Amino acid sequence: MRAWLAGLFAAIGYLHVASACAERLRVSVVDQAGAPVPDAVVYAAPVDAHAAAKTKATSGKRPQAVIDQIKRRFVPLVSVVQAGTAVSFPNRDNIEHDVYSFSPAKRFELHLYHGIPARPVVFDKPGLVVMGCNIHDQMIAYLLVVDTPWFAKTDAQGQASIENVRDGAYRLTVWHYRMAEPEHPPSQDVTAGGGAPASFALQLDSE
Repeated sequence: MRAWLAGLFAAIGYLHVASACAERLRVSVVDQAGAPVPDAVVYAAPVDAHAAAKTKATSGKRPQAVIDQIKRRFVPLVSVVQAGTAVSFPNRDNIEHDVYSFSPAKRFELHLYHGIPARPVVFDKPGLVVMGCNIHDQMIAYLLVVDTPWFAKTDAQGQASIENVRDGAYRLTVWHYRMAEPEHPPSQDVTAGGGAPASFALQLDSE
């Protein structure tokens, strides 16, 4: 009987810990006119310095991301990955592309090619990477590299949800490629599972 009760309490404890680690942060982003802002990047970092250091140490292997080239466009236009992520750049067009970036966070060039390059590009430093094609000037893409595993992009309704966030306080930051002051992205402190979505109103430049 005692063994059965001990097992029951252990299971309850496990479920409590699991649920404590499965919160989410909901975010709503609008522009200066109150219209929803799609493709805004939102990311959360623990406010506590010890928790932030622990997150970096235990975040594990990064999944590989993909930025396609389709009909002379990068797809998606905006991407977000955690620092250390390898990104593949398949060329699905029937013409060659030459992908490059001069951004301080990652300088690279994939010389003229078809198909999938032999090796992905590893983005190991946080920051914004703006990419283009040396052959097609209209091609541009934005990759925000963040130093946290908790991030998301807003949908067409300006909504985003950052899943599997641990209990605790976080600094939530939002970025968009058309922000009037991209070097000063707005942020606010939030609590995981706190209920109502965090909201941001961005001042965007016209396209």
